[in-house]
Amino acid sequence: MTRVLITGAAGAVGSALLEVLAGTDHRVIATDVRAPRHLPDGVAFRELDVRGNDPDRVIGQERPDVVLHLASIISSTDREFAHDVDVTGSRNVFDACLAHGVKRVVVTSSGAAYGYHPDNPEWLIETDPVRGNVEFAYSDHKRQVEEMLSALRQSNPELEQVVLRVGTVLGSGLENQITALFHKPRLLALQGTESPFVFIWTQDLARILARAVKDGPPGIFNVAGDGALGISDLARALGKPVLRLPPWLLKVVLGIARPLNLSRYGPEQVRFLQYRPVLDNTALKANFGYVPELSSAEVFALWQRAAGL
Repeated sequence: MTRVLITGAAGAVGSALLEVLAGTDHRVIATDVRAPRHLPDGVAFRELDVRGNDPDRVIGQERPDVVLHLASIISSTDREFAHDVDVTGSRNVFDACLAHGVKRVVVTSSGAAYGYHPDNPEWLIETDPVRGNVEFAYSDHKRQVEEMLSALRQSNPELEQVVLRVGTVLGSGLENQITALFHKPRLLALQGTESPFVFIWTQDLARILARAVKDGPPGIFNVAGDGALGISDLARALGKPVLRLPPWLLKVVLGIARPLNLSRYGPEQVRFLQYRPVLDNTALKANFGYVPELSSAEVFALWQRAAGL
């Protein structure tokens, strides 16, 4: 029996993962600052806030063989809080893993760790540099966590790592800052770019995480369905028009709107639309041994139907 501890288990991905692991012979301990809405039979819950001493205390008591570290803040107006969860919290979890003999840590990083840069290749692979963007908290924090993990691979190779650089997660009923864009009357695009998205189905990600517990090899893997969808593809699927603006104009508009509290986004957000990282999933399929059931287009179609669009 493998003892598995999950941080951030109350989120959408964590909840899906609990359902997958509940049918296995693993001993599963779900942790978060609040209990999941549904705790499957046989799954234990421990309250854990990654920002403090909880990781050392709970991991020390439970002695898991594998820790799946999902806890993260995707979007927050409080950057200090997000840093405490994403970066300090990750360090606390990794330190506890080392202190208490955890054999493997599985970490959900993000394609955002590569950063939004004009010289990104059309399709990013795992050996491309992880540069992040200081202006985007989530991207910057994931870069810092990956640098932490890279240092640990050198200093503590006995702790196996599975690092998953995940694309945009979609599933029935899942809503986030990305899907908010698709609910608008028209889609915003920048002239000269299609701003391609890669999606991964919640259930596919849950199965990938479950495989990473024991059967999957250690390593770094991009996680996305096959293919990508540009703004034109998304607009056609949604039957909505596209407003295309020159990048300089959108920067001016956002530069005026944010100080007036008319938008939460500033001029730096133009880079988010202009240079989206697009993930190649070849290593996931060939080396990790998992082929996503749904392509990016099929994931989006599933989400679209559930959203009534």
